[in-house]
Amino acid sequence: MEVGKVLNLEIKDSRNGNLQQYYCKLIEKNNDYLVIDYPIHTKTKRTSFFPIGTKISVSFIGDDQAVYQFQSKIATRIKLNIPALAINIPEQEDIKRIQRREYVRIESAIDVAIHSTDDLFPPFVTLTSDISGGGLAIISEKGIQMKIESKVDLWLPLQMQNSEFHYIYSQAEVVYIKNLNSRVDLVSLKFISISKQDRQNIIKFCFEKQRESRQKELL
Repeated sequence: MEVGKVLNLEIKDSRNGNLQQYYCKLIEKNNDYLVIDYPIHTKTKRTSFFPIGTKISVSFIGDDQAVYQFQSKIATRIKLNIPALAINIPEQEDIKRIQRREYVRIESAIDVAIHSTDDLFPPFVTLTSDISGGGLAIISEKGIQMKIESKVDLWLPLQMQNSEFHYIYSQAEVVYIKNLNSRVDLVSLKFISISKQDRQNIIKFCFEKQRESRQKELL
């Protein structure tokens, strides 16, 4: 876990017991503590303050693009160039891998621009049906001549919980076409050329959406 890594936190609200979502950045580490900047609430975007001893659930995306999670608590406050918190560093065996490399797929409607690399059809903009770190599915009108194994360039914006936008580019291959009705098909695309950072941002987006869905189920 390198310095600069974004950490996602779940902390129980002391007033109603509901889990609240925050994010922060790892700014220092030593043998005993991970030092983080003050957590920011993912929805209100406000910096939050917690008493020493507050229990937290921490998750992050590893170098292998899997999601890892561990339990910790706030140990002390630290004065650096910015206000900071020290949280207890977990034992290696206490860090759990909670997402396999095969990528979790989530349903999400995101604008996506599609260009045929072989000029089989004019460029068009549509919506995704689902997305994962390995690919996505899009809605395609019947008149667009997409074929199995044909290649496309695609661009899509991802809005994260902290309101940041990441603009994803990938070359992809058509792997499956399913007839939905007389007007549209569902076309599944596999990423074949995508940067590590773009793939990691997609995985983070899916993880956030999955966590948001679980949170709603608890309400």
